[in-house]
Amino acid sequence: MNRTMWKQLEMVMGMQMIANRPASHRHVLLVVIVLFGVAIGCRRDTATVEKPAEDSAASQSDAEPTVYVPQAYEATADELLAACLTPEEASEGWVRLFDGHTLFGWDIAGNANWRIEDGTLVADQGEVSLLCTSIPWADYELSVQFKVTPTTNSGVFLRTPLEVDDPGSDCYEVNIAPDDNPFPTASVVQRQKVDVQQKFDTWRTMNMVLRGDQLTVRLDGEVVCEYTDPEPLAAGRIGLQKNSGRIEFRDVKLRPLGLESMLGEGLDGWKTYPEMSGEFKRTDEGGLRVKGGKTQLETEKRFADFNLLAEYQMDEPTSNSGIFFRCIPGDELMGYECQVSNEIIDGNPLKPADCGVGGIFRRQDARIVAGKPKQKNVILLTTRGPRIAAWVNGLQVSDVTDDRDPDENPRRGLRLDPGTIMIQGHDETTDATYSQLKIKSLDTP
Repeated sequence: MNRTMWKQLEMVMGMQMIANRPASHRHVLLVVIVLFGVAIGCRRDTATVEKPAEDSAASQSDAEPTVYVPQAYEATADELLAACLTPEEASEGWVRLFDGHTLFGWDIAGNANWRIEDGTLVADQGEVSLLCTSIPWADYELSVQFKVTPTTNSGVFLRTPLEVDDPGSDCYEVNIAPDDNPFPTASVVQRQKVDVQQKFDTWRTMNMVLRGDQLTVRLDGEVVCEYTDPEPLAAGRIGLQKNSGRIEFRDVKLRPLGLESMLGEGLDGWKTYPEMSGEFKRTDEGGLRVKGGKTQLETEKRFADFNLLAEYQMDEPTSNSGIFFRCIPGDELMGYECQVSNEIIDGNPLKPADCGVGGIFRRQDARIVAGKPKQKNVILLTTRGPRIAAWVNGLQVSDVTDDRDPDENPRRGLRLDPGTIMIQGHDETTDATYSQLKIKSLDTP
C-alpha cells in the first residue's frame, strides 16, 4: 500500500470514528479532526457555516507529489433540511446521495482535490480518483447532473468496489468522455459503445436504471444505451470519477428498485403480542397504526440485508416508535433499532431528544432530525453486512459501521445473521401510523 492509499485510509477511519461516537463526544473529536483537515458531515452543535478554504497543501518536488486532503465542511440545519426531497419523491423511495453541503455518506479512493463549490462536487487536480458511496447498491435508478470541459474524462461507476483494477470486469463504468474516446459519453466502458455528442460547460442529466443484468442509460431524457450483461455483477458502490480535466456533479439521487409491501390482508405475515399493552390495527386507508403502551409487531420472515421504506406520521412531537431489525425471533425488541422519533431539544433539529428519526439507537444519533410532526415522513433504511444507513425525507441522517465483536444479540455486538423485523410501540404516548411499509431482501439465496 503506497503513501497516498494510507492517507486515504486514515481519512476514512477518521470519518467513521466520529460517526460511531456518542453525540456528547462529537464536538471535541470534531475540533481535533478539523485541525488535521479530515472531511466530516455537519457539526451537531453549531448554527454557523465554515466555507472551505483554498487548498493549502505545500508545493512539493516531483518525487513527493501533493497529497490532497478533503476539507472539513459544516452546514446549518436550514441548509440541510432544504436538501430534503418533495413528499412525492420521498414517497416513491428517492433519496439524495449528495446533500449539497457535506461529504457525509461518501468515501474517497485516489489522490484528487474533491471539494464542494456552490452545492456542486468538483475535482480538477490530482490523480485518477473515485468518490464512492459508503453503501453498496444492487438494483436502482440513479440520476446525476454533470458538467464537463473539452479536456474532461470522467465517469459514473455502478456496482463498483472502492478501488477498480479493470472497469470491464470490476464494475459498470458509464463513461463521460470526448467524442474521440473509444467509449464516448454514455457508453459502458469495455462493454458497449454509443455515439453521443459531448457538450461542454453546460449541465446535462444522465439517468441510469440497473436491474439484474439490464442497464439502461438515458441522456437528457433520451435512451442512448441498453446493455445486457451475460455475467451480471453483484451489488457494489456507486462512484463518481475524476480522471482528467475538470468534472462537476450535482443533484445525485437514487431510488432502490424491487420493494414490495409488507402489509397484506389484516396482519397476515406478522406475529402479534396480545399480552403486551399497546395495540396494532389496520387503517381504512390500508396503513398500520400502533397506539398505546409498550408493544411489538414481528414479521414471520427473517432478513439480514435489505432496503426498507417506511412512511409514517406522528402528530404529537413526543410520540415515539421504532423499526427493529435482525431481531432475535420471539424475544422482546432484541435487535438493532432505527429510531422513529421527531422530538428535538430547544427547537434545534441538530439536537435530537432521543437519537432522532433515522438514527441507529445506541450506535449513532441522527445528524439532524428531518422528520416533522403532523405530516407524513419517509424513512429509507438499508443494511449491508456491518454497514447501516438511513435517509429521512430524502436526506441521509445516519451512516454506521458496526465494528463490535460478533454476538447473537445486536444490543451486545455485531449481528449479521438474518432476524425478524419488529415495529415498536414505545409507551402510552405512542400513536404512529405507517401508511407504507415496503421491503426488498438483499440476502443471497
